[in-house]
Order: sequence, then structure tokens, then C-alpha cells
Amino acid sequence: MEVLRVTGAFPLDGGLRIHGAKNSVLPIMAASLLVRGTTVIHNCPKLSDVQVTIRILEHLGCTVTREGSDVTIDAATLDRFDIPDGLMREMRSSVVFLGAILARCGKAEISSPGGCELGPRPINLHLEALKKFGAAIRDEGGNLSCSVSNKLKPCEIHFPTPSVGATENALLVAARCQGTTIIINPAREPEIRDLAEFLTKTGAVIGGVGSGIITVTGTAGGGAAYIEHSIIPDRIVCATYMAAAAATGGDITLENVFPEHVSPITEALRQMGVDISVSGGNIRVISNVHKGRGLTSAKPIETAPYPGFPTDAQAPLMAACLKAGGNTAFVENIFENRYRHCEELRRLGASIKTEGKTAIVSGVKKLKGASLQSTDLRGGAALVIAALSAEGVSHVAQLQHIDRGYESIERDLTALGAKITREVTRN
Repeated sequence: MEVLRVTGAFPLDGGLRIHGAKNSVLPIMAASLLVRGTTVIHNCPKLSDVQVTIRILEHLGCTVTREGSDVTIDAATLDRFDIPDGLMREMRSSVVFLGAILARCGKAEISSPGGCELGPRPINLHLEALKKFGAAIRDEGGNLSCSVSNKLKPCEIHFPTPSVGATENALLVAARCQGTTIIINPAREPEIRDLAEFLTKTGAVIGGVGSGIITVTGTAGGGAAYIEHSIIPDRIVCATYMAAAAATGGDITLENVFPEHVSPITEALRQMGVDISVSGGNIRVISNVHKGRGLTSAKPIETAPYPGFPTDAQAPLMAACLKAGGNTAFVENIFENRYRHCEELRRLGASIKTEGKTAIVSGVKKLKGASLQSTDLRGGAALVIAALSAEGVSHVAQLQHIDRGYESIERDLTALGAKITREVTRN
């Protein structure tokens, strides 16, 4: 079993480049199926979820090669329309292949997706959207079969609540549907814009991204035969290292950042006494602890769809609040089981009370190293942050969760001066 061995109480210092966004690259890799030729994706992070996506593409008949941060996908040889249960269970975002395969092949067969256990995440919004395009869907024991008897038809889709995955599936199908589709109340996350920009390169005309109504005029043909696209920086990875700097009394500069994408995190950290300055695509974070003063509590933090506070940044920011003076309230409005990391943080000496959607963090003077288990992707990152600010040595296990979204968290933190190593244990 692999664990991270973290020796805490060392302030982070230095500079780091943020890798490409996990939540952007995965749907864009699926969208490569709409290109009847070659797609080159730049700034592609080396994540376990990316590797699963590559295996899905190869299963479908595509040829995939990687050179550094560039991944080349040749979808001209696509010869399947199904994804086996084993691959679907490895990550939640695999459901985006439903729209991509349906748009390319006119039919698709998948099983229910897996991913972190964050509570119910039904895909009914995905399925209802696909039905609007004329797809017939059969669900038998968790196995989904989708097909179009004639051809995809443009439509109007009204989401009752914004859904990133459902919006992505709707965009993928609309891009290959002759005519204009209207998507009302779509998700507005930056990753949606990145996908839309990729789809325009395939021949679709897309307007209104980032607003309450998106219009997509699609093309029924194969579009471009060769596309290059560079993935946007990962805003949650950026938020994680900002929180780590705050918690440890650090002074770091993060490069390759879109500062507007992390503005809710920036606002919360500034309330806590963290100095944050922006210069182009760089963010400098200087913690009050670095100046000999302590962090203070932030105003209540409520997670919400973009441009609100991202649910993925809730756990990392909570870790930065563990030693902040006063009480910080968190309200989780997106997922039911997003406080599973709190029990692990208490092992370090954190004072956290949870009830329903609310968690109250009361700052403590010190944390002490402990053995910890990652509960999910962002919860695992929170444990690493807390361990960095604790006295003594901590061990963080269940690294498969963390590896889904961080290219090499120990490499990045070591570059910033952290005492952290990945080790193999017999337990």
C-alpha cells in the first residue's frame, strides 16, 4: 500500500506551474470522438482519471499516444459503441461518453458510472436531455442503451438545476445535430467554456456560454479532420495550493493560472488575513502566519454552482481554517456526503462539528500528526494540507483518490519546500 509521509510545520515557499484541468480534459477527450481524424490535446495532466479515459478510447477503437503533456487521439478507427462495466465504474465523468458516442455512432451502450462516493448523483438530467434529441433509452439493471432511429434533431432543453455533466452531454450531441439547439439554465463553469471552444473547432457554432442560455448550431458531418487544443489550468489544484500556503504560513507564486476562476477562494483567504496579489497569469499567496500573525476565520462559506464557491474547494479551504482564530461555517449545497473528511481531520486535533449541510470549524492552536485515510479526491487533498500544518509526522493512505485529480501532489509540494514523500508500506 502506498502512503504519503508528511512532516509538518514547514512553511511552503517558491513557485509552481499549475497543470491542466481534470474537469476540462476528460470531456474534451470524449469530444475527440466527434473528430473523424486526429486530435492533439496540449497541457494534458498525468492523472489516473486521464489514464482511464485513454483506456476507454482505446477500447472504442481509437489510437492514443502521449508525449509529455501532449496526448494525440486518432478517432478515425473508432469501431465500437459500448463501454464495459469495469471501465465505467472507475470514474464518474465517464458518463460524458454517452453523448459523445451517441453523436458519433447513433447508438451507445454503457453502464452506470462510478467515482467518489459523495452521495446521490443521478444521471436523469443527462438522459432527459438526450431524449429531447430523439434518443430512445433503455435501462436494464444499470445498463443503458441509447439509440436514434433516424437522425438527431435540434431541440430546446431546460435544466431545472445547472448540471455540469448534463450540460456537457447536451453540448456534445448538439454539436453533431443539424440545426440549432437551445440549452436553458446550463452550467456556467469554466470547463464548459473550454469544451465549447473545442467543439467550435469541430464545426459547431456556439453562443451564450457563461450565460443562462446557450445556443448550438451543429453540423451533421464529420467536421475538421485535425484539431489542436490546449487545456485550461486546473482551478481546484490552484485553490488547493493556495489553501496549503495559507495553512503553513507560506509565500508561494502559482503560475499558469486564470485568476478569475479562483476568485471565490481568493476572497475567502483574504478574509482570513492572507495577502494575495495577481500579475497576469500568476498568483502570489503570502499567509499571515508567515508574518508572525495568525489566520482569522472567514465569513460563512456556501458552496454553489459557478461563479459561486466551488464544492471541490470546500475541503481544501476547511483544512486551511483548522488553526484560524474564531469559527468558520461551511454550508455544502451540492453533495450530501462531502464532509467525510471531517472525521479524519479530527484525528489531527481539529475541532469540527457537522450537522446536515453545515460544518462549523473552531480554530485550535495546534494540530498533531496522525495516520489518515483519504475519503475522496478533494477530501484527500484536505488531509495533506492539514498534515502540512500539523506538528510531527502524518501518514495519508488511500492515495488512489488523490491521484485522480493531482498529477503528483508530493512532487509539487516538495518543489515548494514541503517534507513529503510517497512510500510503500506492508499494511
